Amino acid sequence: MPPPLLFDPSQLDLTRDSMTKEQIYELLPHRHEFSVLDGICHDDPELPGMIAYCNVTPDAWWVRGHVPGMPLLPGVIMLEMAAQLSAIQAKVHGKIESFIAFGGVEDCKFRETVVPPARLYIMSVGRGMRKRRVIADAQGVIDGRVIFEARIIGLAIN
Repeated sequence: MPPPLLFDPSQLDLTRDSMTKEQIYELLPHRHEFSVLDGICHDDPELPGMIAYCNVTPDAWWVRGHVPGMPLLPGVIMLEMAAQLSAIQAKVHGKIESFIAFGGVEDCKFRETVVPPARLYIMSVGRGMRKRRVIADAQGVIDGRVIFEARIIGLAIN
């Protein structure tokens, strides 16, 4: 049985970006294929929590090789999306200026596959933001269904 959603999408306006792709990657050093988030459409500093999205398209760089004839968004890329979102949360809500490296993942489950075209929402709620370590619970969601869930751990590197 899937867990409850971190946010109730029916109560939110997810049609307007609170942060554009350009603004995200002004804060993160990722470039080219690893600029995986297309925007942030909800920001709740009280939780602290955010919702980002990725438009999964048939011309994405990974489609040709994963898996030919049946393109499946790789789980490691979904986790990278969640890690990047938790790094943005640490910078915006936790005021952490250091680079946030992907330090680990716990309690990860993939419940469904993602095939193009789709809009994958990444929901994240910070569970601990300290000077050297960030912990966030994340979910990937499409049409209200939990695609994956994981606890993301980030390490602040000076």
